Amino acid sequence: MAELLRVENLCKDQILNNVSFTIEKGEMVAVMGPSGSGKSTLLYNVAGMDQPSGGSVFLNGEEITKLSEDEKAFFRLHKMGFVFQQMNMMGNLNILDNILLPAVQANRGGKELGKRSRKENRSSKTQLRENAAKLMQKLSISDLAGRSITRVSGGQLQRACICRSMINHPEILFADEPTGALNKSAAAEVMEEFIKLNREGTTILLVTHDSKVASRCSRILYLLDGNICGELKLPKAEGSMEKQREETVNKWLMEMGW
Repeated sequence: MAELLRVENLCKDQILNNVSFTIEKGEMVAVMGPSGSGKSTLLYNVAGMDQPSGGSVFLNGEEITKLSEDEKAFFRLHKMGFVFQQMNMMGNLNILDNILLPAVQANRGGKELGKRSRKENRSSKTQLRENAAKLMQKLSISDLAGRSITRVSGGQLQRACICRSMINHPEILFADEPTGALNKSAAAEVMEEFIKLNREGTTILLVTHDSKVASRCSRILYLLDGNICGELKLPKAEGSMEKQREETVNKWLMEMGW
């Protein structure tokens, strides 16, 4: 596999200390560690949502850390997807329109190359809605399109967030505790969707405190006091090996002082 993401000597005030790692295209990598170890800070700095005090981040060879704020915003919109524990959906929009929002923003900003005809605008909107419909069908929430965000379950809402994160065909998906606010059943359903996306080629970097979630990834990085102090590579996931993988992860976490 080819390298997609490279992090070199990343520092952030007193939180991160010379963190370095790479992620190859098609990997699903988990970051684990105790509370306060810098997991979310690492994710936000790698994704360009925060500016590190030192080090570099490269996505497909382009150095994110040297971009201006406007350039980083454009980069995030077009090349990255985000799923968070707090789902941050717009209360005045229904599920479909929430999913479409990043695509509408990208369409506005990325294609303003002069005046387009009304027919072209209608065609563009139709295509966006078709793309959203395909994602919703894939994640089994097609029947929720017109509902408000208060009339769906937590698991359904998080699946809608995954659709929203994928609407612009990102090169990498970042997820910060994506199952943290869900019950056990909903968490398992959402994790299955991440696995499906990964098998289809989506590269994923996620932060989690859940060893069951981490055991479904191809690799785990253990962060402690702002340093990566351990790494576990897991074999290709198979249904019959799920329990064995979780036991392997839990044993490794104990060795790490979890």
